[in-house]
Amino acid sequence: MSSRKGSTGPPSSGAPTSTRETDTVELAELGPLLQEKGKRAVANSTKVEEEQTCPVPQEEEEEVRVLTLPLQAHHAMEKMEEFVYKVWEGRWRVIPYDVLPDWLKDNDYLLHGHRPPMPSFRACFKSIFRIHTETGNIWTHLLGFVLFLFLGILTMLRPNMYFMAPLQEKVVFGMFFLGAVLCLSFSWLFHTVYCHSEKVSRTFSKLDYSGIALLIMGSFVPWLYYSFYCSPQPRLIYLSIVCVLGISAIIVAQWDRFATPKHRQTRAGVFLGLGLSGVVPTMHFTIAEGFVKATTVGQMGWFFLMAVMYITGAGLYAARIPERFFPGKFDIWVRKDSPQLGPGWGLVLRVQGVRSFSPADGSSLKPSQLSPT
Repeated sequence: MSSRKGSTGPPSSGAPTSTRETDTVELAELGPLLQEKGKRAVANSTKVEEEQTCPVPQEEEEEVRVLTLPLQAHHAMEKMEEFVYKVWEGRWRVIPYDVLPDWLKDNDYLLHGHRPPMPSFRACFKSIFRIHTETGNIWTHLLGFVLFLFLGILTMLRPNMYFMAPLQEKVVFGMFFLGAVLCLSFSWLFHTVYCHSEKVSRTFSKLDYSGIALLIMGSFVPWLYYSFYCSPQPRLIYLSIVCVLGISAIIVAQWDRFATPKHRQTRAGVFLGLGLSGVVPTMHFTIAEGFVKATTVGQMGWFFLMAVMYITGAGLYAARIPERFFPGKFDIWVRKDSPQLGPGWGLVLRVQGVRSFSPADGSSLKPSQLSPT
């Protein structure tokens, strides 16, 4: 037993010794690496402490930011290209008012359903078949444009036997329908492409407001022509006044700020004032011919009803009714961003008045009926 213990003793004491020697060798071999790693750790900690105690100057930070700006611009251009491609393919979605760019923000009571900026005319015209905040504006003006274009052509092609003075009267009716067609065509084009870009939006808004002035000017021509048929001097004066006021409104509409939301009341006031300029010739005709003849022969009832529509439309447009009282409820199906509401309905009434008033419709109106007593 003792011999076994003596024989097993030395190996047991030698095993830890060999293990220690092996560990020593390994440590000796890894020593330089550990020292280098330790130096790096110390250096890094020292660098961090230096940065905390001595912050990097702002100039160096600005240089870093400047270096990253081209990269950010590149990414932004890539995103824009991707967005344009999606719009070109017709895969855009309507967006809320809050995310619109400033040049597309007009009515903050329309909360949803807006088109995003679409720098493609093809995408803009394809959007007329989608549902968004301008769908009603586009189609009411587009269908009105087609209707009045058809009525104008039909009137111009009527035989001369239906006119007392064919050339003059066709010119008069031509001016009336030309104003209506230009107004409606400018309007539906504006509502279609105004989301293309800020420059395009500004250009077509000027055409849109100029078209309203042309519509009001043209709507006065037939009435003044037939009301003062036997009084050429007052007729010329009133036609000249209406033309001067209309041209002045067109000039004001070329002001860049005229189309901004801040000047909504100004726009309504300009067109309302132009429309109500017909009050003076109306009073003249009523005093000269008498109230009965003015309301029967002169079709003054249609004129007054048209004036009511002008005032109502301008008031609704300026006050943004009904969307003001129900934000988000009238985003799609109510026409709300166009001051043609009053003149548009007034134009329909004007057509009826002109048809009843003019000899072109075969009525019994004669110049002698309009001559002063």
